[in-house]
Amino acid sequence: MHYRPEYPDTPAARDRFIIDLRGPRPAHDPWRYQRVLIEDEPTERGDSARVGTIFLTGRECPWRCAMCDLWRYTTRADTPAGAIPAQIRIAQQLWRDRGDLITRLKLYNASNFFDPRAVPPGDYVDIANAAGAVEQVIVESHPSLIGERVERFLDALDGRQLEVAMGLETVHPFALDALNKRMTTDDFAGAARTLQRIGVSLRVFVLVAPPFVPQDEQDDWLLASVAFAEQCGASVISLIPARGGNGAMEALAAQKEFIEPTRADVERSFALVRNRAASPEARPSSPKSRAVRILLDPWAVHAG
Repeated sequence: MHYRPEYPDTPAARDRFIIDLRGPRPAHDPWRYQRVLIEDEPTERGDSARVGTIFLTGRECPWRCAMCDLWRYTTRADTPAGAIPAQIRIAQQLWRDRGDLITRLKLYNASNFFDPRAVPPGDYVDIANAAGAVEQVIVESHPSLIGERVERFLDALDGRQLEVAMGLETVHPFALDALNKRMTTDDFAGAARTLQRIGVSLRVFVLVAPPFVPQDEQDDWLLASVAFAEQCGASVISLIPARGGNGAMEALAAQKEFIEPTRADVERSFALVRNRAASPEARPSSPKSRAVRILLDPWAVHAG
């Protein structure tokens, strides 16, 4: 496969292509979160947990992925020390005032939790304290940042479980490169092994209908991506429909590299993956292990 002439073939040139197509970035107060959300989510035990999500405000991700629009909810400057714990305390107080009880907490910062410019490591203990008496904390990160800082935060949690969400997106080799994530499936698998070694569970984001994957191959590559995530030890696989709205995706649509999935497309893809997960071939080899949890995330985040 080859890139169309309109799409750059080097990471640096793709960075410029993606940034040049962006719209304006709203100004954000780094001491205020973007939004909070509470939802029920199945657990590894087979029951459900009340999961609170805080969409945090902080420094933009240094990677320029073609499909991402989360930079709109970030700041250009480094996240100030103390800002992330302050946002968490405000959200927790809101939930307490409303009588909401959560047992798990997602801290999603539209970037990478283990980027020291987005979440200062000196705040890890304060973040852990602000998280409160939850059984699990879930954060997000690029695979290349999985290392010593993960262990530091895990230590700060003092016995509470940690789960790290990483974007695999697709195992289609051409598409993964073209998305400009600057990683390979080997990089992803290596990060997953590191998490497994230190006792941290893995949540994997997989795109439904990513650009650069031929339409008649979308189902096969979606199933291959889910299978790879399972091989990497994923506890949760979250399917995320690719969407327009960031400028670059509209340009890719004009180049016939992307077709935004309809609701029917997304529902069909979700059913396809769930049916595969329920098949005898996909069942856990050990009776003590549970099948991976398959979720659908409609990207209804960071609004308001």
